[in-house]
Amino acid sequence: MISPRLSAEIRRLHEVEGWAKGTIARHLGVHHSTVTRALARAGVLRASPTRRRSMLDPYVAFVRETFEAYPDLAASVVYEMVKKRGYPGGPDHFRHRVAALGLRPRRAPEAFFELRPLPGQEAQVDWAHFGTRKVVGGTRRLYAFVMVLSSSRALYARFFHDARLTSFLTAHVEAFSSFGGLARRTLYDNLKSVVLERHGSAIRFHPRLLELADHYGFEPRPVAPRRGNEKGRVERAIRYLRTSFYPLRSTWDLDELNRDVRLWCRERAMERRWPQDRRRTVREAYLEERSHLLPLPAEPFPCHEWIETAARRSPYVRFDANRYSIPHDRVGRALQIAAEVERVRIFDRHELIAAHRRSWDRGQRIEEPEHLVKLEKTKRQARRTRQQDRLLDRRRQSRGQPPAIAVELPDDPKVRDLVVTPHPLADYDSLDEDEQEETQR
Repeated sequence: MISPRLSAEIRRLHEVEGWAKGTIARHLGVHHSTVTRALARAGVLRASPTRRRSMLDPYVAFVRETFEAYPDLAASVVYEMVKKRGYPGGPDHFRHRVAALGLRPRRAPEAFFELRPLPGQEAQVDWAHFGTRKVVGGTRRLYAFVMVLSSSRALYARFFHDARLTSFLTAHVEAFSSFGGLARRTLYDNLKSVVLERHGSAIRFHPRLLELADHYGFEPRPVAPRRGNEKGRVERAIRYLRTSFYPLRSTWDLDELNRDVRLWCRERAMERRWPQDRRRTVREAYLEERSHLLPLPAEPFPCHEWIETAARRSPYVRFDANRYSIPHDRVGRALQIAAEVERVRIFDRHELIAAHRRSWDRGQRIEEPEHLVKLEKTKRQARRTRQQDRLLDRRRQSRGQPPAIAVELPDDPKVRDLVVTPHPLADYDSLDEDEQEETQR
């Protein structure tokens, strides 16, 4: 509000003294827009200078019509359209002129209803990215999965080194267990682990998410695009995690980080004020909501992810930047990996041939000692066999005998099941000595 005294002083300095608006603003300690409004109300504002012509002038009508027809169209897209029509300016000049001329219609901000789900009715889920962390052999990204019960604001959080489907499903199962039940409906952003394809209201869900929802009996529901009010509770929970938990960490070891965040969710996060009634805590609201949650099934949902693989030459399979050992006799076969957050299992068809604790480092070899012991025994036996073959070849050559030819034996059980006992190498040495003695005679 401009006082009459200030307005009179601005008018006097402008009309009588001839001061410019900027000089008046600096002298009186006010904003230049205040000087402009005072002079405009007094009717003494000098006429604005004639606007210089702009490169955009021939395209103004086209730009205005395009924005009126497509209000949400990005300015960069419209710039490419006018550029094809001969506009010689750059993108920065285009955006500046569009803003200065007010060519893009302004939409009034949309008002939202305050959503208050009933107890046990709804939960909200989202991922949060927390940068990268060093691991052995390289770096890994750090993500936090967050689920919040919309009524009580009780939250669950767990950190992962990826946001893949296996981690996504595992976090759901652990969150349901942590809450002692689950809400009837879960809201998601349009995550790849949730929505494979979307056209308006037509949604194609990820089949594994539908299996999870069917197992526990809840309804998955992606929020509509640009509907921030529908998922505001989990976004505020993520902000709370960033400001109240994460800055206090002295270690970034994943196991320790998850141990600490579980304790934080059960204690400190439960003692914060409940937004709907500041006289109560989130814990008190959660204890009331818990009885309205859906009960857990008898068995948890299996969260593994199947991946086809093969061991080409060495007895290892590659998975997620590391190598895991397998029995040497499975090299060259088509194998399957059942990947979980905590372990990696390897199958040959339906047979489990190896199981390892999953490593989140990079470039490491995770080995089962038994696999290496059996491989070494096989190699020793192969070396012994090769030595015997070389000895027999030398004897044949010294006697002028032709090379050995493979003999095809009949498919007879007596022949097929015949066991030949290998002789010690010392026996072959004694035969060689006898042969030398006969030659000397």
